[in-house]
Amino acid sequence: MKKNYLMTPGPTPVPSEVLLAQARPMIHHRTPEFDNAIRECVEGLKYVFQTEKSDVLLFAASGTGGMESAIVNCFSPGDKVVVCHNGKFGQRMELIAKTYGLDVNVLQYGWQQIVNPADVAAFLQANPNTRGVIITQSETSSGVLNDVQTVGEIVKDYPDCVLIVDSITGIGAVECKTDEWHLDVVMTGSQKGLMLPPGLAAVAVSPKAWRAYERATLPRFYFDWMRYKKNLAQNTTPFTPPVSLVLGLAEALKLIREEGLENTIIRHARLAEATRQGCEALGLELFAPAEGRGNAVTPVCVPDGVDGKKLVSVMKNKYGVTVAGGQDEYAGRIIRIGHLGYFGEFDIITTLAALEMTLKELGFAFEPGTGIRAAEAVFMEG
Repeated sequence: MKKNYLMTPGPTPVPSEVLLAQARPMIHHRTPEFDNAIRECVEGLKYVFQTEKSDVLLFAASGTGGMESAIVNCFSPGDKVVVCHNGKFGQRMELIAKTYGLDVNVLQYGWQQIVNPADVAAFLQANPNTRGVIITQSETSSGVLNDVQTVGEIVKDYPDCVLIVDSITGIGAVECKTDEWHLDVVMTGSQKGLMLPPGLAAVAVSPKAWRAYERATLPRFYFDWMRYKKNLAQNTTPFTPPVSLVLGLAEALKLIREEGLENTIIRHARLAEATRQGCEALGLELFAPAEGRGNAVTPVCVPDGVDGKKLVSVMKNKYGVTVAGGQDEYAGRIIRIGHLGYFGEFDIITTLAALEMTLKELGFAFEPGTGIRAAEAVFMEG
């Protein structure tokens, strides 16, 4: 019998407590029991988003639904926005904005580069009528972590410009201080740091973003923020929610509170560092630049002479460890090891062991055990 390990940046493993919460008999969503669960979820999400000023809205959608909600609720046709693009999901925000007829400007970077806040400042100085700055905090496709704190300091001085942050693989893994950093819209998805199956999107909406909502004219119905705000004020939802996911979310947020958000982020940092040290000890090159590496996922370059797609296949089919491959032009050129959400030290050790055995089988030369020892050193020091 083979035991399987899910080591991707989403979906991520789900704790047994959360699975059991979702396995409870179905309840009706217009009952006091469900109202209590919604209230617990909103309070817990505000804790995770580190906000007291923003409303946190919950949608039955993937993270992309949260992205689309930000566009349709903040803008009008023809509004000028700038999208900071250094990966697959920055590109997705660009495509959504174009779909809705915005005047989309792009600050384009390579997938191995971080967004330069000075470029954002220069763009806004030259285009003071800009209505939105859109940026990905933790880019899932590349592992790059962008400096949204500095960008927030820049955008706050433009009263009619909102800062929209995709933190779908950031929330719960890295610091994301919504209020302190002046972030106007922040979103995440349930299948990442929240330790749930896919199906929920959470969006934090600041007072400044609500002012943008008041002047926005793009069509919206299902994703209309005000529908959710009014209903959440009554601890309910405007449409039929995924009841089991909401019950699971309430349990997952309890687990995060028990660990403490600061400790959760520290744990992710240790897992990421052990993964990086282990891979580099094997002679592998890390994909993301040293000055911009997040805690959610570690992309690693496939060494010359090794078939990247076969590497992923052997790890999964022979050793039971599923990692993600590269996307778009990096398919077959990188692998992405996820450590976001319900992960611990031995998940990393197991993954590195599978990686070592697979690389040896595929003909890559290294001293067996070096990656595992390097990771162990990080954990023992911690």
